[in-house]
Amino acid sequence: MSKVGIGVIGVGTMGKRHAENVRFHVPDAELVAVADADARRAEHVATALGISQYYDNPGELAANKGVQAVIIASPAKFHPSQIQACADAGKDILSEKPLAMTLAEADAALGAVAKKGVRFQIGHMRRYDPAYANAKKRIEAGEIGDPIIFKAIGRDPDAPPISYYQGGLNGTLFLDSSIHEFDLARWLMRDEVAEVQAFGTVLGAPELVQFNDVAAGVTNLRFEGGAIGNVESFREAIYGYDIRTEIVGTRGTLMVGYLRQTHDLVLTRNGVSHDVVDHYLVRFADAYVNEVKDFVRMIQKGGTPFVTGEDGRKALAIALAALRSCRESRPVALSEGVGAKASA
Repeated sequence: MSKVGIGVIGVGTMGKRHAENVRFHVPDAELVAVADADARRAEHVATALGISQYYDNPGELAANKGVQAVIIASPAKFHPSQIQACADAGKDILSEKPLAMTLAEADAALGAVAKKGVRFQIGHMRRYDPAYANAKKRIEAGEIGDPIIFKAIGRDPDAPPISYYQGGLNGTLFLDSSIHEFDLARWLMRDEVAEVQAFGTVLGAPELVQFNDVAAGVTNLRFEGGAIGNVESFREAIYGYDIRTEIVGTRGTLMVGYLRQTHDLVLTRNGVSHDVVDHYLVRFADAYVNEVKDFVRMIQKGGTPFVTGEDGRKALAIALAALRSCRESRPVALSEGVGAKASA
């Protein structure tokens, strides 16, 4: 079976890791080309990974006949247009989240995918993390009974630089960070979110007011089947990258997450300390490899993506509802339809 030729659009921190994974960790794929708005960065990544084709125009990468599938890892603002361009070129697509920054943009992108009949996968990679995948299996097996409460914590060690917020390229905290937990909530609870009520604060980062964003957010969830949930997101926890999830069921509770990167545990007169995970590429290193392997396997053997475009749209709808709830200080039902923009 021939290898799948892959191009990567956007080779910043995330896209560079995708390119590295394709080049070194996905045997059935071949990294053909990379593209980035920063031509020097595209050239640097291409050179470092031993490939000769790089572009500063994503459209040129999409037109490359040696590229069979594309991974999109550019800023969120560009996802819809790049999805449409790659679909028009007949390429299968794996796009980072969020799918778009409005539901109208998401629907346009998914419409292009459907029209051209290409395969499309959204990058909610936590479903590929071994711990979360195992949790899903145990829930499906009935180990904790019927899920009743979903609780999740998502804390980054350091806030992004101010440049990250400028231009509205990446959405808000709810779209950029909380959306991971919103996807997990649907997946692990086996139910759809019916209503949200979100709160946000700029305490500790008042400069975010100018970008109409928040430094920390808490979102309460009500599911269609009656279950409830809570998602906390925080930009600057200082101590490490802390991702935890808890599902409480009728017969038990399941917890996913850890702080330790190693098994070193120090107990002294001054207290107890242990190492922590310091970056999402450390905590979810396996997940990112696993999702690309599955994407390639799906292309080679056929079938539908494990994480579909509709999954991406539903997570986006929750994030946009949370954003509206936070800004309007009221509960928001998903049935309202959400038109709020993701940026200022």
